[in-house]
Amino acid sequence: MADIMAQPPAQLQNGVPPSGQPFVSKWASRYRGATVEDLDPPPALSLTPSDSVSVALMSAFERDYTHLTVVDGATRALLGYIAIPQLQAQLEAGRVRPDDEVGTAMLRFRRTRANKYRVITMDTPLEELEAFFAGTATDGQRQDFAVITDDRRRFVLGVATAADLEEFVKRRPA
Repeated sequence: MADIMAQPPAQLQNGVPPSGQPFVSKWASRYRGATVEDLDPPPALSLTPSDSVSVALMSAFERDYTHLTVVDGATRALLGYIAIPQLQAQLEAGRVRPDDEVGTAMLRFRRTRANKYRVITMDTPLEELEAFFAGTATDGQRQDFAVITDDRRRFVLGVATAADLEEFVKRRPA
């Protein structure tokens, strides 16, 4: 076991280790059993597709959020998200206007049988969250953020980013 731990992590290719190689966390020694809850993510701010782009921007700037979830107004089902930097770029390019609906600018989650939804809860170990961001838990698709839900995916509790994980590691002594 000690020999495996001493080996350097496998080189990632497009966020995925070579076949047969397990994901090796670069910060596992600093996590020490920590979970997503230890990141102390702020409560989620969710919009509906009918909210305006200007409301999305104002809400994000007031709370210093980079990602906002978009939920169905009636069922509260998670539909997608708005990445604020990309929304700003769309505004500058004239592809959306401040009075447009969020639904025109949001990125929808693709729900297919091939794309398995990865549930991230407050109890998810940080090693798993790191693997999720690296793409090893999502078929090679690197992720910028994770939507934190309850176990049954009924409620959006928060959003965590790779930057949140890095900040946690910086605060944690080696």
